[in-house]
Amino acid sequence: MDTLKLLAVFAHPDDESMGMGGALAKYSAQGIETHLICASRGERGWFGPEEQNPGLERLGQIREKELINAANALGMKSLHFLDYIDGDVDKADHAEIIGKIAAHIRRIKPQVIVTFSPDGGYGHPDHIAVGQFTSAAIVCAADSSYQVEESLPAWRVSKLYYMVDGENFINLITPFLGEITFPVDDQLRGEVAWKEWSITTRIDMADHCFAALKAIKCHQSQLASLGALMDMDESAAAPVLAMQGTFYRAFSLVNGGRAVETDLFEGLR
Repeated sequence: MDTLKLLAVFAHPDDESMGMGGALAKYSAQGIETHLICASRGERGWFGPEEQNPGLERLGQIREKELINAANALGMKSLHFLDYIDGDVDKADHAEIIGKIAAHIRRIKPQVIVTFSPDGGYGHPDHIAVGQFTSAAIVCAADSSYQVEESLPAWRVSKLYYMVDGENFINLITPFLGEITFPVDDQLRGEVAWKEWSITTRIDMADHCFAALKAIKCHQSQLASLGALMDMDESAAAPVLAMQGTFYRAFSLVNGGRAVETDLFEGLR
């Protein structure tokens, strides 16, 4: 059996910690290699007074350092930036970004990949785009006729998951965060709660929630977005994060069925 490896592909710094920090910490603690690809440096994610906004370049530098610290807190093996600008990921040249992700897949050789669901969590165009580009890159990475800049052999990913939030989790955090909305053109998009029956995989993260909380707090520039959740005592916040280990199995080459998984590597161990 090859070394077990998990690759997370997200759009912005903090997606990994706020979305699945407990799961990443758990697998790292088990000796599974966890890797992260981040499409941007979160250059437009400013939550302070506008007159204090440091600008795209400086905020990108700040958030890059925050992400490095968070990845270290989660015990991650590697971190790779794709060098796109926050808010412009969905405008990226599709061939270029798919090629970049495919090259990383071939280089890292993960059995499992986690990315955003087609709804992007709450409709963020960058999230939606990264999920689509990652799905395409998985196909390309497995195709021996597909060429990337480096001469890397084809690699077939065994399982693809979407990171999703179930109704129970959304109902729990809404009083603390308020309604999660995101304006896109003339639309106001919002949090998409997945039906509990549609969740294919539930990871027990109870023993790793404090590690997740530590990683979240590395993203100091983003904590204002979490509202009252960050004002909670750690002993109260950890159980909230424990409900976050929910995923949708988009495809698997090694297992199937409607029984709820308890492990992203089910069928691979």
